[in-house]
Amino acid sequence: MNVQTEPKRSKEELMEKLRQPDLITGSEILLRSLLLEGVDCVFGYPGGAVLYIYDAMHGFSDFNHLLTRHEQGAIHAADGYARSTGKVGVCIATSGPGATNLVTGIATAYMDSVPLVVITGNVATSFIGTDAFQEADITGITMPITKHSYLVRDVEDLPRIIHEAFHIANSGRKGPVLIDIPKDVSAKKTVFKPVTDVSIRGYNPTVQPNKLQVDKLIKAIEEAERPVIIAGGGVVYADAGKELVEFVNKTRIPVTTTLLGLSGFPSAHELWMGMPGMHGTYTANTAIQNADLIISIGSRFDDRVTMNLNGFAPKVKKIAHIDVDPAEIGKNVKTDIPCVGDVKAVLEYANTKAKPAKSDAWITEIQDNKVKFPLKYNDTDNELKPQFVVEMISETTKGEAIVTTDVGQHQMWAAQFYRFKNPRSMVTSGGLGTMGFGFPSAIGAQMGNPDKLVVSINGDGGVQMCAQELAICAIHNIPVKVVIINNQVLGMVRQWQEIIYDNRYSHIDLAGSPDFVKLAEAYGVKGLRARTKEEARRVWQEALDTPGPVVIDFVVPKGENVFPMVKAGDTISDMLMGDSE
Repeated sequence: MNVQTEPKRSKEELMEKLRQPDLITGSEILLRSLLLEGVDCVFGYPGGAVLYIYDAMHGFSDFNHLLTRHEQGAIHAADGYARSTGKVGVCIATSGPGATNLVTGIATAYMDSVPLVVITGNVATSFIGTDAFQEADITGITMPITKHSYLVRDVEDLPRIIHEAFHIANSGRKGPVLIDIPKDVSAKKTVFKPVTDVSIRGYNPTVQPNKLQVDKLIKAIEEAERPVIIAGGGVVYADAGKELVEFVNKTRIPVTTTLLGLSGFPSAHELWMGMPGMHGTYTANTAIQNADLIISIGSRFDDRVTMNLNGFAPKVKKIAHIDVDPAEIGKNVKTDIPCVGDVKAVLEYANTKAKPAKSDAWITEIQDNKVKFPLKYNDTDNELKPQFVVEMISETTKGEAIVTTDVGQHQMWAAQFYRFKNPRSMVTSGGLGTMGFGFPSAIGAQMGNPDKLVVSINGDGGVQMCAQELAICAIHNIPVKVVIINNQVLGMVRQWQEIIYDNRYSHIDLAGSPDFVKLAEAYGVKGLRARTKEEARRVWQEALDTPGPVVIDFVVPKGENVFPMVKAGDTISDMLMGDSE
């Protein structure tokens, strides 16, 4: 019996049936292999070169595919799914424009080390290189932004390639892997032989650390008086949050979490200092500048964290760097104690030997700074401030929601004022800074976490880049709460033009944006609006009480800025504190 026409069955029965050596097409091999890899949702958009693949889905009730309204929505959804679950995200697009529409999403995942398997169709092998209709060299186009890529020329290779792709995407430093399948390969039949082993010559990521290097780190900690941990996305991706908390409790080292590291360490912990860098807290930046030991854990010393490297951490005696990717160690900042390995494995070993630093006076100083220089803003009952909105969301969700953000001022306010409790609850585009990411990534996060509250915080600019995905929220009743911080302007660009370009505002006015309540209603989604604190509390509670998707338009002032701020070229000591200066 053909597996595609059978009704749903138990997982064990399904897996056994999928492993059968049937004579099937490359398309059926693809679907079977994805299910055998544990994939429970694929995001995609069909087209000519993948029609055999989509035909194989017809009647295949065990295969779950979500039709987005744009390929960019599909890959951002797969990305949000991956970041929030720890599983590999999967998306499918056709050849040519379908494939090239994925490029921004692939780059987003690559910069942030997110495991994706990206499947594209291509023209038949006999047409490759002829400029055939909807042909694009997607493996060549994406070579700099994929961890690895495959152009499948023989259907016999497909099971091995798919299995390898998942292994590569989700091991070592994680990242996107592209599989390009020509149309004739997806149509050709062969006897399916599942692949369970992986052996890739030259690919053997270092997972277990060199214990002698970790021992050096432990010794440096025991001698340190002003140590600081910079925890990055690697903590989250390695599922090492628990190990980091244990390490901090044993060593008594204050922690600052980067944008991607947020949620990897609980915001309520007494030794958490907030985010560092361009829009970091006074406490975190000052601690880095006065530290005698810096331990980077799964953080790559990004320029938005370090700012001007010539003035970064001038008092530091030693820098230790824990990272699974040896290429990152010493790349931006000179490293004295390199610890190559999976963050979880490194911390597990370190915790067997960890002892407290000489940090009592240091901790007192840091706690004093947290009290004297908290994040604050000029609150008022006359206007609805964006920071208030984020604080309200944090308090009402008790920090337990999965929060996705777009890119801009609202992203920084979410990073500053939301208090995260659980790992993998902050989903945001860090390295590439991709506008349009926030809303579709929330759809993926919700699909991967159906029992959790997912809140997508967006600006009025970025949300319009993928607003068409409201359709699938309505059709499938995906209960994402879509928050729009609506200041009628490209806020972060406006802030830079005000502070750095002497108030020369150029092409930032978003006054022609749609009525977001009507836009939501046009898609069949509830839309709400608030202009005051009282309205904000009321509509947000209504949104939380609504079982389906809701769009909430919070209208805020145009002129509100994100502070602290460090201008490009300055050191993180040179913080503009805004009205609190």
